[in-house]
Amino acid sequence: MNNYHIETYGCEMNKAESAAMEATLREHGWKQSEEREAQLILLNTCTVRATAENRVWNRIHQLTARKKEHDFVLVVIGCMAEQYKNAIKKKAPGVDYIIGTYQRQSFSLMLDSIANGQKIEVLEENPIYIFSEDHHETGAFRSFIPIIHGCNNFCTYCIVPYVRGREISRSPLDILREIDKLEDLGVREIILLGQNVNSYTWEKDGASLDFPGLIKMIAAHLRKKQESEGTIESYNASPKKSKRGIGWIRFITSHPKDLSKELMAVMAEDPFFCHHLHLPLQSGSNTILSAMNRKYTREYYLSVIDALRNAIPDLTLSTDIMVGFPGETEEDFEQTLDLMRSVRFSYAFMYHFNERNGTFAAGMPNKITEKIKKERLARVIALQKQITSSLMRGRIGHVDEVLIEDRSKRSTRE
Repeated sequence: MNNYHIETYGCEMNKAESAAMEATLREHGWKQSEEREAQLILLNTCTVRATAENRVWNRIHQLTARKKEHDFVLVVIGCMAEQYKNAIKKKAPGVDYIIGTYQRQSFSLMLDSIANGQKIEVLEENPIYIFSEDHHETGAFRSFIPIIHGCNNFCTYCIVPYVRGREISRSPLDILREIDKLEDLGVREIILLGQNVNSYTWEKDGASLDFPGLIKMIAAHLRKKQESEGTIESYNASPKKSKRGIGWIRFITSHPKDLSKELMAVMAEDPFFCHHLHLPLQSGSNTILSAMNRKYTREYYLSVIDALRNAIPDLTLSTDIMVGFPGETEEDFEQTLDLMRSVRFSYAFMYHFNERNGTFAAGMPNKITEKIKKERLARVIALQKQITSSLMRGRIGHVDEVLIEDRSKRSTRE
């Protein structure tokens, strides 16, 4: 029996790519199993933050040590494989394959070589990122669909442009084909995915399609398909009322500088799109935003929020907030707290600055001590908890339609 075990670290793009790899594994006759029963163990890795990196290094050392007692193939894939290929070879010679961002086309060849009891010594690299055709997790009601890969923004703290490369947009026809396949498999919600989805641009034969144009195309395609199949009563009916077919569309992640009024209008007017937006802030200080190379100001960010709430009054907003960036003063930090109080995000992903080798911020002076970074992180978390609690209390007495995704891991009653 060919059993595999896969562990995924990091972002939603990694989750989507793991789902694509699992589809390929199934096509090659592999079955998912627990780690102890697996003949193939894959680590799909992340290098955005030191915590994820450290977890992966620990797992690599644990698994290479276990190879002395058990026979299995160990594969490291993803951003760490791209960034630390030579270091992994040196520190962990027990790793059988290291597959970087631009070697994914060799994944099937690797599986064939394992089946034949052979090993490919050098995996071919492709300078152009190749999108997989299937990102569906078996049985899932929700599925990610990558539409753009890489990033051109080069925020000074971020390693992504170096390990994932420049932006490459996916063919709209490929996107529609995958959506049709997902709908036929029973998926109810899709999440369009990219490091910066707003940058999506497809050009061919002199014509061009931007992100608002893409999502309008997707909604029209789904509506026409569902009307012809009788899933919805009419072209203008709400897809959320149907009992099958895709009814919800979301997208992540958006960059504030690229969020257009046209995109806001599509979200507001078309019932396919959830009234939720994840819009990373990072800092409320213009000084720090400039040092981060975020390409917008505090005032611009607030103007975008005002425009969004005017267009979509019931919008749920989430964000990313980083504290402890080099040079961040107490005044800079207080400006972040002030902006949080003003916007009142429903929830936030909060973290302190992690130095990433190879980024511009790694060489910046005026580093913040770990003690201060942790203190500031505790303060933003405490404030966000207060804001979230207040917003939730404001919903008491309201009746809402909800979708139960799973049982709680904490209790069988939840």
